[in-house]
Amino acid sequence: MSGNSGQPRLRTGRRLNLVLWVAFSVFALLLIVVYGLLQNMLMRRQFHETAASTLITAGDEIIEILEDGYDAGSTVKRILEVSNRHGVGAYLLDERGASAFPELTDECFPEIAERLRGELEEKNRILFDNDSGDMSFGASVQTGSDTYYLYLTLPTVAINRYLGNFRWMSLLTGAFALVLAFVASGAVALLITKPVTEVTERAKELARGNYSLNFRKEYFCTEMTELSEALESARMEISKADGVQKELIANVSHDFKTPLTMIKAYASMIREISGEDKAKRDAHAQIIIDESDRLTALVGDLLDLSRLRAGMTESVRTVFNLSEEVYRIAGRFDYLAETGGYKVETLVDEDIYTLACRERIEQVLYNLIGNAVNYTGEDKRVRVKLYRKENGARFEVIDSGKGIPPEEVDTIWDRYYRSSGTHKRPVKGTGLGLSIVKSILLAQECPFGVISEVGKGSCFWVEFPPPEEEKEELPMERKKERKKERAKHE
Repeated sequence: MSGNSGQPRLRTGRRLNLVLWVAFSVFALLLIVVYGLLQNMLMRRQFHETAASTLITAGDEIIEILEDGYDAGSTVKRILEVSNRHGVGAYLLDERGASAFPELTDECFPEIAERLRGELEEKNRILFDNDSGDMSFGASVQTGSDTYYLYLTLPTVAINRYLGNFRWMSLLTGAFALVLAFVASGAVALLITKPVTEVTERAKELARGNYSLNFRKEYFCTEMTELSEALESARMEISKADGVQKELIANVSHDFKTPLTMIKAYASMIREISGEDKAKRDAHAQIIIDESDRLTALVGDLLDLSRLRAGMTESVRTVFNLSEEVYRIAGRFDYLAETGGYKVETLVDEDIYTLACRERIEQVLYNLIGNAVNYTGEDKRVRVKLYRKENGARFEVIDSGKGIPPEEVDTIWDRYYRSSGTHKRPVKGTGLGLSIVKSILLAQECPFGVISEVGKGSCFWVEFPPPEEEKEELPMERKKERKKERAKHE
């Protein structure tokens, strides 16, 4: 392997402005070539059709004159007038090929008469090119008892010269248009790629950790403006995530450092001071055990949160009695009534079932009630509600604490969120409870949120879906036990 195998390889390729410039230029070149070819072809065809129309018109007029009778004086004058008006040469040949009009002797006339005689046996008139390349017209005319051949020619030398000059003009115009297209396509390519290049440079700065730049800008096209808005949103989220990550590292470091320091300190005290004193030794050992439990809970919550975020946890959804689960979880906080004077009130509708992962929902209920206990007010009162809704059930936990400021409502679900106020926390926690709740409820597709007002407490709520299958009735003994639990909480 080469020495730089660990370095990321950059993908080589052509720049977008070069690709666009070449594409526009090739397109313009093809357009000019096709246009030039079509124009020359159409021009030649148009000239050919015009010449044919001119010959036919002149021929029809001369035939009409000859059919009125041939007079050496007036007929010739009228034929010359028609031929001059249309710019054609007119000849009247007899069957032997002699020129009756005008009186000319040409070696080609007998050949022309022979050709006309053969082709006019099936047609009244023909169009053809003669040996000199001129367009010609031929027709058989009956004058008295004599048969004559009308032979008209239209010189194409001027037309071909014009077409040649037009071809050169087309080439010069095409070359000029091609140069202009190259310049214009280059300018358009730069105009299109300039915002892309600008956004790319800012994205590189963002990748290097510069979160102070601003992507939001109005561009000439909607797509680039939308892209800048999306990148600006991504920058804000990345910046926020970076801050959360730094805070997370600081909090985790602190939470690990404190119990580790205490474990080390009390272990040293056992070895050096209280080793022979059983009462002190037991007290110090208990502190070590408590701090070890705290570390274990912190590590467990971190691992649990990581698995939830990564989708690595298996959650089998089943139908279970949500009312019974709320009673059971609320009962786990009964010890606070004796030790701290806290009161957890329950208002739960009977026999509410849902379809979800029971173990995960148990974790959600415990964390939400524990969070309310930690942040409730001086009356130490927490209300737990569960009631039916049209599309399922709604669970609420209401405390009487200081409430959450509006600017902090969107951040309470973040890891290690702590309100700006100070609270005594009777329920031990790691600061990850609401973040775990959020991850579980997102995975279970359960709507959730918080309603809070400063000075009036907070209400955390979750909506659970209805079951999709029949429920089994609870045993009578379990119903009696639950009634006793409910009476105790009420």
